[in-house]
Amino acid sequence: MYYKTVIGLEIHIELNTKSKMFCSCLNDSDERRANFNICPICTAQPGTLPVINQEAINKVIKTGLALNCKIPEYSKFDRKNYFYPDLPKGYQISQYDKPLCLEGFLEIRTSPRENLDSSPHSEIGGKKVRIRRVHLEEDTGRLIHPAGEDYSLVDFNRAGVPLMELVTEPDIDSAKEAKSFAEELHRIFHYLNISDADMEKGEMRVEVNLSLSKKKGELGTKVEIKNLNSFRSVERSIDYEIKRQTEALDKGEKIVQETRGWDDSKSKTVSQREKEEAHDYRYFPEPDLPLLHFKREDIDKIRAEIPELPQQKRERFKKEFGLEEEFIEIFVRGKDLGEYFEKVVSEFESGLPRKKILGLVKLASNYLITDLQGLLKGDSVKSTKFLITPENFAEFISLVYEGNISSKIAKMVLEEMFRTGGDPSDIIRDKGLAQINDESEIEKVIEEVVSKNPKIVEDFGKGKEGVLQYLVGQVMAQTKGKANPQAVNKLLRRTLTNSK
Repeated sequence: MYYKTVIGLEIHIELNTKSKMFCSCLNDSDERRANFNICPICTAQPGTLPVINQEAINKVIKTGLALNCKIPEYSKFDRKNYFYPDLPKGYQISQYDKPLCLEGFLEIRTSPRENLDSSPHSEIGGKKVRIRRVHLEEDTGRLIHPAGEDYSLVDFNRAGVPLMELVTEPDIDSAKEAKSFAEELHRIFHYLNISDADMEKGEMRVEVNLSLSKKKGELGTKVEIKNLNSFRSVERSIDYEIKRQTEALDKGEKIVQETRGWDDSKSKTVSQREKEEAHDYRYFPEPDLPLLHFKREDIDKIRAEIPELPQQKRERFKKEFGLEEEFIEIFVRGKDLGEYFEKVVSEFESGLPRKKILGLVKLASNYLITDLQGLLKGDSVKSTKFLITPENFAEFISLVYEGNISSKIAKMVLEEMFRTGGDPSDIIRDKGLAQINDESEIEKVIEEVVSKNPKIVEDFGKGKEGVLQYLVGQVMAQTKGKANPQAVNKLLRRTLTNSK
């Protein structure tokens, strides 16, 4: 039987503030010394009082504005009560009924097939996923389970780190859509510089709420999948859970409302506990923190700090540069590479004809995405090891575009630029790589190649045009790639035609 899949996401993001949420301890996810960045406040010693981190508040509001949220005039913090070893206070300072951001949305791109059976919020080529709320809370500590031991250790370095939680409406219909949403959100966090969102470090954690129903518009029994730490596990866990619940419903079994975890090694979800409802946490207003009041001018000031976001960049790159969507997506996902590309483009002469500018831009994007990425081997263009300036790269592209160096020589020049950071014209001069354009010099090489390959020449005379490229290759090899390829083709064809 066919079942309608309904998915909502809860995403936790550790903010990259200097200090923790309610104290001055360093917020450092790279700290390896256990219980080093702690103090009486984040370890809940008696008599201590929290103080709100304004930077964290601003980062959450900036996120909300970027995601088209409403920012209420008033907000507050609440105590979320539960007992767990990594929660030193016995409660978590969070937000319940008055979050910082409400009723936003994020548009994601979907395939036409996915749109055929999607929610009313679908649009052609894309889908609008509504965001219910974005709120702020403090993170918990971290439990460490030594292998082979029957005890656990607690590291409170993470306790009190500003943790933003984003909750979507149940607008997502498939594992691919959920993955796409999480990936786009991850990019937005980087563009806003609110979080490194490194999933391997736990700086971004995804939780899935999923249910199956027989009729569109109805909700089935909700199952939560907790703490997914990669986009791949988000997609795989949802696909598995849809299959598991479908098989159970087909057998007439009831789905239990529960929390499940994802076992990556076994590629399956496993039951953890029955799901708690909100009232189990006994929320009440945090008495030690004041009510938050936001003026319009405060919000406008934060809004002015929002940079160009991924979707805006896609649209601009398409309009300004006419790039293929595949290339645009690479530059959008690789923010540093995209910024470097724009710096290179800005170095081309502004007075050039539009057609030539677009040709240079396309050539630059090709070399950046293929050859340069191969040399970088996963490193960033912002690395201190990367030595090629945008100005030198633009000059290199111009030399290739004008035919001053062949593609073979271009690779050699680019490798030398990567190694030394040198100017391409200097490298060409110093290493004797200048292109041979003198036709008389090229003809001498052609005569030598033709004399050594009489059988190939005979085949050409019999109408086998394909052998021409072999002879071109021989000439290029003889000149070490320095001969002008267009001139070689023209002169070689003329020589062979005359010899018939």
